[in-house]
This record gives sequence, C-alpha cells and structure tokens, in this order.
Amino acid sequence: MLRSYFCLTFNSFFMTKNVAILFYLKKRANAKEQKVPVYMRITVDGQRVEIATGERIEPRLWDPSEGRAKGRTPEIEEVNSTLVILEMKINDTARYLKDYDEEITAEKIKNRYLGKVEKPMMLVEVFQEHNRKVMALVNREFAPATATRYETTLKHTIDFMQWKYNKKDIRVKQIDHQFITEFEFYLRSVRKCNNNSAFKYIKNFGKIVRICLANGWITVNPFLNYKIKIKKVDRPFLSKEELDIMATKKLLGSRLDQVRDIFLFSCYTGLAYVDVQKLKRSEIVRGFDGEQWIFTSRQKTDTPSRIPLLPYALSVIEKYRDHPQCENEDRLLPILSNQKMNAYLKEIADLCGIEKDLTFHIARHTFATTVTLLNGVPIESVSKMLGHTNIKTTQHYARILDLKVGEDMGMLRKKLQSE
Repeated sequence: MLRSYFCLTFNSFFMTKNVAILFYLKKRANAKEQKVPVYMRITVDGQRVEIATGERIEPRLWDPSEGRAKGRTPEIEEVNSTLVILEMKINDTARYLKDYDEEITAEKIKNRYLGKVEKPMMLVEVFQEHNRKVMALVNREFAPATATRYETTLKHTIDFMQWKYNKKDIRVKQIDHQFITEFEFYLRSVRKCNNNSAFKYIKNFGKIVRICLANGWITVNPFLNYKIKIKKVDRPFLSKEELDIMATKKLLGSRLDQVRDIFLFSCYTGLAYVDVQKLKRSEIVRGFDGEQWIFTSRQKTDTPSRIPLLPYALSVIEKYRDHPQCENEDRLLPILSNQKMNAYLKEIADLCGIEKDLTFHIARHTFATTVTLLNGVPIESVSKMLGHTNIKTTQHYARILDLKVGEDMGMLRKKLQSE
C-alpha cells in the first residue's frame, strides 16, 4: 500500500501529532463482487483505525497512488467528491480536538466522526459534586464554614467565567495557567479581595484542579509555575490587663455574662469556637499529673488536642455545670451561635473600654500569646495544645513580643555578668 494521500500535523499537549488519511479498496476474501468497498484509514503517530466510506468501485477504476477513483464519468466524480468531503470532516474533527485541548488519537477522531462522543467534564459540574460531598459530611469531617467557603468560591468562579469568557461553565480541559492568573486578577480587581482572601479562594479552587488531575480529566497541572503567598497579618489579642478588666467587669444581664465567661474560657484553653461548641463533659478527664485536662480533637484538622485546665477555665466549667442546655444536650458549656457571640463581644469590649475589634477567634490568639508564650511556655507545647500539625502555624498565632524578648535577654545579661 502506498503512503497516505493526505497528512496533517498538529501540536497537542506539547507533542507533535501526525494525522494521516488514506483511502483504499478492501476486497473481502473469496468475494466475487464486481465493485469493491472503499475504506478510509486514519493514522495518528502509528496508531490507526478504519472507517467504511459507503462507496464502492471497480478495482480497474481505482488509482492507489492518488487514493482516488480515476476517470471523468459522473459516477467517478461523485465518488471522489464524497472522499474529499470525508477528508475535510476528518480534518475538522482533528482540529476540533486540538482547539478544545483534547488528546488527538485515531480512536478519538473516529468516535467523534461517528457521533460516539463522551460527555465532556465541565468545571461547574465537578465543583458542584465536590461541594455536595462536603455538605454531606458537615459536622463530621468538615465545619459548616468550610462548606460555605467552597460555595462562595464556586460562585466567584462562575461570576469570573461570565466576566472573562461570557460563559457560565467551561470544560475542565480548558483550565490552564492563564485561567488561574486571570481568576486571581478578577478576585483582586473586580471582587476587591485583599491578598489573603484571594489566596484562600485560589487555594479552594486548587482542590477542584487536584480532583481533575487525579481522575485524568486534566493532564497538565495549570498551577505549575504559579505562585501566590499569604501575607502575615497583625493578629490582635488581649493583654493581661485587658483580660483582668474583662474578668472583673460587672455586666448587666445574664447573656453578656455568659458570653464573657465562655470567651475567657477559650482564652485560657486556646479552643476555637467550633471546638468549644462541640465540647462534651466526657472530654474532661484526669491527666497523668492528677489534674483536670481536656482530651478532644480539633474539628478543622481532626488532630488530637490535650490541654491542662487552668483555674479560670475550671471555674467557668463549674459555674455552668447545672445549666439546662448543658444537661439536655450533653454539652460542657451553653454556647450561642458564633454570630451572636461576636455581636455580644463587641458590646462587652465597649463596656470594658477595650478598643479592639473583638471576635471569638481573638481568644485563641490570646491563649497563644498572653496566656502561654508570654509566661514562658515553650512554643512546642503551645503548638501541641492548639492541635497544630505544623509549628509554623503556631508561629502565626504566638508572636514573640518585645516584652518577652526583653525578659529573655535580661536573664541572659544577668547570667553573663555572673560569669
């Protein structure tokens, strides 16, 4: 058989793809038919498939070197016209696969030409399925806030595609490095996100990309050579003086008193809101030292957290031991919703003269800095109590204050002088 009449070269996935088309006669064994079927062979980098053209012709009227029928009769011209049209369709099919970043193979060209096309994986569909699974595992493996963040990221993704491409969805194969960088630009410019918010949305989107890579829906990681760094922020915390003011302040109303107590409980245990909320009485145990400890696990990371209870935390537990909500729901403390807690905390801050934007999460920072590190607790112990898996995470919470540095250097100065 002579070489193909038609050959086209594509660049796909950084590899050259040679698509060759050959028309030939395929005579069946022992067949006595006068006209022989014309077949089309598609070859891509050595792999080939065959497709029947539906045309038949006498062997004497076929030119194998040209891959065409020879002659000028209307019948011959009709056969050749059909072959030209088929050649163009195969050419268009190969170009379609290239334009949509599909891998170009002989089998894929044949299947698309014959209408046997797999449904393309769409970005929003994959994202929605991921979010559905996260939502199903809320309060077991994921916090409600995590599910909310993924839903917000999906909304921003859809809005971005509408803004940039005038589309509500795209194929996952179309996600490339440019998509990521343009998405970041959209978050910063149109959505007015600060650096760390943009970082978190891009990080959430990266989870969807990893799912696509793991399933083979994307073959090249669009995050290659892409970098965005989270910026360290000045995390507020309460000083010892502010802790004392809040603890001794006479508050009107049991609700404010309750919110103050639970917030300070978190200041002296380092537990996040969601971990205080789910804390049960059975998680208060006697440690190896004979003292009361909290043995729990962080909902965010599912890592164990072991915390010796300080006197103030013990007093809060004792105060609410007989509270109806604690008895009915097997909770250690009667905690309100995070939204209500934060609203009351702002009111408490005003009453105490604390000029900080007080939120429940500040309690965790206060534990890491004022309560532990500033009192000489090693950062390794602080990290373990906070339930961190990486001490670098703890360093974001527990800053080495000038006061502590001064104390440490004062001790060193005395030691050197005595020597």
